[in-house]
Amino acid sequence: MSFISDAFTEGHQLLDSFKSNPENIELIEKAIDYFVGSIKLDGRILACGNGGSMCDSMHFIEELTGRYRKDRDPICGISMGDPGHLTCVANDYGFDYIFSRNVQAWGREGDSLLAISTSGNSQNVIEAVKVAKSKNINVIGLLGKSGGKLKDMVDVPIIVPSEITDRIQEIHIKIIHIFIEGIEREIYPSHYV
Repeated sequence: MSFISDAFTEGHQLLDSFKSNPENIELIEKAIDYFVGSIKLDGRILACGNGGSMCDSMHFIEELTGRYRKDRDPICGISMGDPGHLTCVANDYGFDYIFSRNVQAWGREGDSLLAISTSGNSQNVIEAVKVAKSKNINVIGLLGKSGGKLKDMVDVPIIVPSEITDRIQEIHIKIIHIFIEGIEREIYPSHYV
């Protein structure tokens, strides 16, 4: 049963390594600035990802539209996880376009997109980023491994340097919670006094 202790040790070591790089802290601050800027301009935050990353994108949005630590008004966010839309677009246009069609429909200049891909190479996330960039939407990438193709496509590439998907996702969810707290500290500062 040593794998249990090993899992905690590996997760701790990766988190420690990630947070000790000052560039990662700066990139997270920059991402929060983009999100807050969109909110203050009456914009919205969009989020997408595949599999566990879709679950993380939905988690991010539900914390914005629902509740984080204290009651407040909802913050405008849209997660791209509607099964009707996903199956319609996958059937009619192909799986690569399941997110980009949403960005095309909902995205406006000044909005922000959180694009999550543990490989950095998910083609449907890449297509969403292409549409977002064409509409002057700020793009924050939560990525893994070496950042993949998305590293050079997004405005803020936050890369968890691991080859193990679940370890990457563990750090991603921590970063998502930091995003939410950072947004609330700006929009609802009274929650943190």
